[in-house]
Amino acid sequence: MSMPRLIALASGKGGVGKTCLAIGLAQALAEAGGRVALVDGDLGLANVDVQLGLDPRHDLGDVLTGRCAAEAAILHHPAGFAVLPGRSGSTALATLDRAGAAEVITLLRGLPMDWVVLDLGAGIGAAQRGLAALADELVVVATEEPTSITDAYAVLKLHRRDAPSGRAGLLVNMAAQPARVHAALDAACRGFLGQGLTLLGAVRRDPRVPAAIRAQAPLLTRHPNTPAAEDLRRIAAQLHLARQAA
Repeated sequence: MSMPRLIALASGKGGVGKTCLAIGLAQALAEAGGRVALVDGDLGLANVDVQLGLDPRHDLGDVLTGRCAAEAAILHHPAGFAVLPGRSGSTALATLDRAGAAEVITLLRGLPMDWVVLDLGAGIGAAQRGLAALADELVVVATEEPTSITDAYAVLKLHRRDAPSGRAGLLVNMAAQPARVHAALDAACRGFLGQGLTLLGAVRRDPRVPAAIRAQAPLLTRHPNTPAAEDLRRIAAQLHLARQAA
């Protein structure tokens, strides 16, 4: 059995909807026929379980410390994907070093899945950077806010330093004019990092997204035909095609 493809979602700042996108992308990949695990990689302020209304008995911290096997910590969501919860309030996990990040990635590559969607914590801490550098692809989430764009560039700049040959792309959330966000970041990456930036997709602003979060339900389950859900399915289809072509 081949190893899963590991996609890490990151952002320079919080509040850009990254966790909601990770949940939606995991469900969209599963709908397209993949075996998918959504892993909460926010190692200090985990909240995937909260957004999904789950009450986990075990988490990633338990797996890493040997308290339980990964299979015992994984929850199977009715939407068709597996969830490996993170641990909230753990300073030990939040300060994970490069060796610890490698241990996490090795664990995730051993899961019997086609895809692993890793929801990283916001920011540019050592733990986030270590996990991002070892992923197959880094997806940097940004909105049209100037602070989000600036912080997204910081993530991309450090990722280029940590993983010079790594793959990284942009996903614009709550988007009205995603091309403008991409143009600004692409120009910065070309000018200062010597390489352009791929636009992986955009998810439109949609009032049913916060409604799904409040209901602690995946967007594609609660509002399957909403514009944001359509965008997530389109991005998942592109990821499937890119994997098949590789």
